[in-house]
Amino acid sequence: MALSESRRNELIRFAKEIRMNTLECLNHLGFGHYGGSLSVVEVLAVLYKEVMPMTPDEFAKKDRDYFVLSKGHAGPALYSTLHLKGFFDKEFLLSLNQNGTHLPSHPDRNLTPGIDMTTGSLGQGISAATGIAYGQKIKDAPYYTYTIVGDGELNEGQCWEAIQFASHHQLNRFIVFVDDNKKQLDGRTADICNPLDFVEKFKAFGFETLRVDGQDVEAIFEAIEQLKQSTLPFPKCIVLDTVKGQGVKGVEQIEANHHLRPTPEQKEMLNQAVEQLREELEVGS
Repeated sequence: MALSESRRNELIRFAKEIRMNTLECLNHLGFGHYGGSLSVVEVLAVLYKEVMPMTPDEFAKKDRDYFVLSKGHAGPALYSTLHLKGFFDKEFLLSLNQNGTHLPSHPDRNLTPGIDMTTGSLGQGISAATGIAYGQKIKDAPYYTYTIVGDGELNEGQCWEAIQFASHHQLNRFIVFVDDNKKQLDGRTADICNPLDFVEKFKAFGFETLRVDGQDVEAIFEAIEQLKQSTLPFPKCIVLDTVKGQGVKGVEQIEANHHLRPTPEQKEMLNQAVEQLREELEVGS
């Protein structure tokens, strides 16, 4: 199912809103996980706007799709998405990582509205998501379980145990997104522990797998629809070809951009990025 031009434009706009709010909450805090938060903006926009259009009322139901952000350090992007979907107000969003906050740096299902699973220790989120998908399979439920895992996170052996489990149990309503932004905490993934080809690796583990441009909302949506229409009994994987700091050139150009404590010059650049996004949204209104 192709997107109409109007729906595509709505997704592009929603992604800009997520990106602007993500920058605002991190700028307000003064530091944080800019790089990996920005690289998942487009896939979050597609999921929450089009594929599983989540609302607080929908989230309150047991019978629905589930989402787990396995790369929990991208929490600011997910929080910004939930804010825009009406789970909490802007003041709540700007409390990120402050004393007494309900928005810790990594998602906590006991603190934050709209969170299906607490994540933080890398590797554990995809395992929990696999368990959710297995539970849905046992119930023969028609719902999907989605998870986003980081390329650096896939250094963890626990991830591959979960992936093998999902394949063995033919969890065909389980969709894993790999945020292949080519970097992790300590540098480039190819230098630290070369992941080789994620598409071929997931296929070898028994997943139906595609690679798409992770900056293209239409390509992401079409990949999801293609896999959901498949009659093959395999779990699914979409490898997102992304850029760390995606959508903000100044952040993309910082080599060590996993976690930033911005210099005065970088703070000015980040504030300008917010204003540019705000202007683009106002022009498009």
